Amino acid sequence: MTLFPRSSGILLHPTSLPGRYGIGDLGDNAYRFVDWLVEHGQSIWQVLPLGPTSYGDSPYQTLSAFAGNPNLISLDKLVEDGLLIEDDLSDVPGFPTDSVDYGWIIPFHNEKLQVAYQNYKESDDKKAFNTFCDDNAYWLDDFALFVALKNEHDLRPWVEWESELALRDEKAIANAITKYADEIDEQKFRQWVFHKQWYALKYYANGKGVRLFGDLPIFVAHDSSDVWANQSQYFLDDTGNPTVIAGVPPDYFSPTGQRWGNPLYRWDMMKADGYSWWIERFKAILSIVDYIRIDHFRGFEAYWEIPAEEETAINGEWIEGPKEHFFQAIQDELGELPVIAEDLGVITEGVEKLREDFNLPGMKVLQFAWGEPTNPFLPHNHPVNCVVYTGTHDNNTTAGWFADEVDDGTLNFMKDYLGQDIYDIVWTMARVGMRSSGHTFIMPMQDVLGLGSEGRMNTPGKLGGNWTWRFTEDGFNHSGKDALSHITRMFQRHPDQQEKTYGDVAVKND
Repeated sequence: MTLFPRSSGILLHPTSLPGRYGIGDLGDNAYRFVDWLVEHGQSIWQVLPLGPTSYGDSPYQTLSAFAGNPNLISLDKLVEDGLLIEDDLSDVPGFPTDSVDYGWIIPFHNEKLQVAYQNYKESDDKKAFNTFCDDNAYWLDDFALFVALKNEHDLRPWVEWESELALRDEKAIANAITKYADEIDEQKFRQWVFHKQWYALKYYANGKGVRLFGDLPIFVAHDSSDVWANQSQYFLDDTGNPTVIAGVPPDYFSPTGQRWGNPLYRWDMMKADGYSWWIERFKAILSIVDYIRIDHFRGFEAYWEIPAEEETAINGEWIEGPKEHFFQAIQDELGELPVIAEDLGVITEGVEKLREDFNLPGMKVLQFAWGEPTNPFLPHNHPVNCVVYTGTHDNNTTAGWFADEVDDGTLNFMKDYLGQDIYDIVWTMARVGMRSSGHTFIMPMQDVLGLGSEGRMNTPGKLGGNWTWRFTEDGFNHSGKDALSHITRMFQRHPDQQEKTYGDVAVKND
């Protein structure tokens, strides 16, 4: 079977699922969502990065590039496993049902996970846990110690710890491992539970014909176990602070660019050891998803370097990335890569060549399409090897975009291109995407539900108020599901219509 058959799917981060615990999780509604996808002809579930979030709650600024977010652990599944009892969940507060209040839900979930850990400590069978710890020691040991130390220091960034811990003095680290042994084990327990629940969900989804589509940010957060444990591989000063940081120059989203603040890699050091950290990172994410979207793919060809003291991203410069050598090393180790390149923004011929050399699909976002016939985001310009979106997590919803951002000139071009007036922008755009020659079409769940700007997941450059959107259980029955089912089959993206290859013969299911 081809790696990318003609298909379609939905973008929905698990935090956005319904549920009684203030945040979407890996419980029954995650399985219900898989069933909903199958029922309506969808074969892809795309998610955002799954790591443990920190200040700002962004899944693109996590405490680890390897760990899972413990807030996604299903408390109900812990009851099923005997690690909690029903009475432990009798005090659930009246959390909002249509948004995530992180400041409220995190202490509640931490309390319940602590109870589960204490109950687990009393059990006799720890074989599966010990195997998980051994198999993931490469990242898990550093991460668990990092979180234990972070908790001990009132969640302050690691550069604000005592210098011997911040800079990893060997004796200080050994003493910390002994001193915080129980806290370290608890963090490992949470990761074991997260991964066990995620693997069960993935097994269920794959068994139903649904492929999971993950997200790998090119850069990692400075306040992460990745940087703290591998300081020589980043541009840091002698106190551990970045000397240069990542971002992008002024663009569609921001006139001053985006100053992300992530430390930049010392690619020379990473190349010298065969990109071992990256290979482990790819292995880890490919164990939990079927496809990977590499966020900010263009940074592998060239990245925007900003002096750390600059307050905006304006005064940066383009620096060459590792280019072909990096992807060849990854491919040599792991084989054909099920990778989608996020190739939005300032894209050069070099970026296009890098993507094409490794046959990686790019992205086509329909909200960016309207202006002139040569626009590469217009459907008649789409290659087969691409993933088409109405919008992404960084865009407004389709209804919100049409109401708030489309001017008269854009509207007139859209009408001319489509040859009709626009009465329902959401399903007009969905049809445009579904009929594209691009092999994959993805629609955010907010668009299926017909939501306006109130459903937006993230506004780049905006501080606060992002990453909180959730839908409620009645969303499973929203009439958008019927339109989705209809156009999926109309434009031959239903799994029953996908070509399957047996030997050299392509057979189409009817």
